[in-house]
Amino acid sequence: MPEGDTVWNTARVLERALAGARLTGSDFRVPQLATTDLTGWTVRESASRGKHLLLRLRDPDAAELTLHSHLRMDGAWRAYAPGERWTARPAHLIRVVLRSPGAVAVGYHLHELALVPTAEEDSLVGHLGPDLLGADWDPTEAVRRLAAHPDATIGEALLDQRNLAGVGNLYKCEVLFLRGVSPWTPVRAVPDLAGTVALAQRLLAANRGRWTQSTTGVLRRGGTSYVYGRRAQPCRRCGTAIRKEELGERVTYWCPVCQPERE
Repeated sequence: MPEGDTVWNTARVLERALAGARLTGSDFRVPQLATTDLTGWTVRESASRGKHLLLRLRDPDAAELTLHSHLRMDGAWRAYAPGERWTARPAHLIRVVLRSPGAVAVGYHLHELALVPTAEEDSLVGHLGPDLLGADWDPTEAVRRLAAHPDATIGEALLDQRNLAGVGNLYKCEVLFLRGVSPWTPVRAVPDLAGTVALAQRLLAANRGRWTQSTTGVLRRGGTSYVYGRRAQPCRRCGTAIRKEELGERVTYWCPVCQPERE
């Protein structure tokens, strides 16, 4: 699943391609928006909120709408030059096309597509916790929300977007390894919850603006992570084989020696 930094990067791609442009056409290929026509609307900005994308628009009469989308596991937006071939995914996966004089934005396999008045964005994202990459990031509030569920495992709590918005499976695994905490540790037993939250924010921020995600400082293939995607490979600290198991509905990677369980 795309992490918050990937969604942030995607929002910047759309911002560069469309911000300030007046749309010359739109094509929605989902039933609930099939008759929608945004021709003549101007793209004000492209923003992200955790893992949600928000494309904000204004029409000639100053009405404002937000096009919301979620990438989940397999969604993607791509920007093309007018006349350029759309090669990112098969055509049957296209869910929306937005055309402007200088670019064409194509959304593939998008989820939760919705068009709402911008003033009502909270109906779609108001449930989210503080955004790790947002201008209003609030670590104190993120810690408070995590601590409100003391019996939840820290692995599941970090993925709950109602606590803090933007952490996905990769950062969950890497943050907990670097903090020396087992993913199965109850939130109440995590030694320094504030430090865990701070590290998560630093890692996402460090990878913002690039597509290769690295928590090790190494960008070459095979060297970008400590535990994520490294089942049965030696731990970079102690040499113990990295393990992989299910935690909730997701898989998790961890080192059983460097991340002892706590109760």
